[in-house]
Amino acid sequence: MPADAFARHATWSRARRLLHEFGYEQTAPDRFYSALAEDTADMVAALHPVPLARQSVLDVGGGPGFFADAFTRRGADYLSVEPDAGEMHAAGIDHRTCVRAQGEHLPLRTASVDVAYSSNVAEHTPTPWAMADELVRVTRPGGTVVLSYTLWWGPFGGHEMGLTHYLGGQRAARMYARRHRRIPKNLYGVSLFPITAQAGLAWARAVHDARLEAAFPRYLPHWAWPVAKVPVLSEVAATNLVLVLRKR
Repeated sequence: MPADAFARHATWSRARRLLHEFGYEQTAPDRFYSALAEDTADMVAALHPVPLARQSVLDVGGGPGFFADAFTRRGADYLSVEPDAGEMHAAGIDHRTCVRAQGEHLPLRTASVDVAYSSNVAEHTPTPWAMADELVRVTRPGGTVVLSYTLWWGPFGGHEMGLTHYLGGQRAARMYARRHRRIPKNLYGVSLFPITAQAGLAWARAVHDARLEAAFPRYLPHWAWPVAKVPVLSEVAATNLVLVLRKR
């Protein structure tokens, strides 16, 4: 199983380190996203059956460029698709391998990349499975599709709104606006949508031209991965679900 190669990296110390870095998302985003990009590249490299060097990697929702640096350092031919021009230039990084487009309508040929992945993007689109279908479409036979997303009912589902999202997304947004005198960046119903593990697993199992090879909690140590197999518990405890598919 492809997840076995990554499991040895999914330690308790890694989980603690990433949680610590998450504390800098708002105050020092360069630090947080650089650490997340390195961890993501390590994960994708472990899940793909061959080394990433000279492999074409498509990143849907690549953001301001931290992920480009991480994958390029591993020798991959990296291309990102980002719909938000503001995100593309947020860090002032030169974008030589980025295309502005929607993940639901990728401007790539069918079966044109070795790896297609999306990290923490699905919860920001009202049609996540249309985007997921596009990831599968553009991947070559034998290639890898990795979809990782934050679960709505998990503790981080509300993003910067914190645990108030358990009171309802719209109420949480109003509470955030009153407290900070501005609307949240991830506004419920506009740029943040409820997404579940059950829906992702149902999609992955129904894809006719790709096989679901693994589903595991992205940030938890490997000994806690079984929570992803427990209905209801997975929605809260898994926090972020990774779906790994192999294109047929």
